[in-house]
Amino acid sequence: MITTPLILDQIRRHGEATYPEECCGFLLGTADEDNQATALHQVPNRQEDRRTHRYTITPADYRNADEAARARGLDIVGMYHSHPDHPAQPSATDLAEATFPGYTYVIVSVTSGTATDLTAWTLAPDRSAFLQESITTEASAATR
Repeated sequence: MITTPLILDQIRRHGEATYPEECCGFLLGTADEDNQATALHQVPNRQEDRRTHRYTITPADYRNADEAARARGLDIVGMYHSHPDHPAQPSATDLAEATFPGYTYVIVSVTSGTATDLTAWTLAPDRSAFLQESITTEASAATR
């Protein structure tokens, strides 16, 4: 994934703002060999219970994110969420619920209210596992 320090900071701040609950949102940008995330689209965690361990995004949230992306000439290239007081590693639930090979999945660990580790992953084509992606930051990524 290629992005800017500002985008990564916005993900961290979203995770801190929603702590101890999970935050969630979409990565907007361009899909290439490496997804380029140039904007975020935050959405509320719609999970009704266990919000400290789960998040839910509705079909309407997807539609709204797609409309926001298109309005800016962008695509949805991934999703992000936080892991309050847990590592920034995909859980079994993350894998079971991930449906989009090619997307970048960003996870930020928020420990005692402070964002710590942030990682990026892609879903294997057969959906059997997450593969870690590198994160490259470029000041100019937002202008692509």
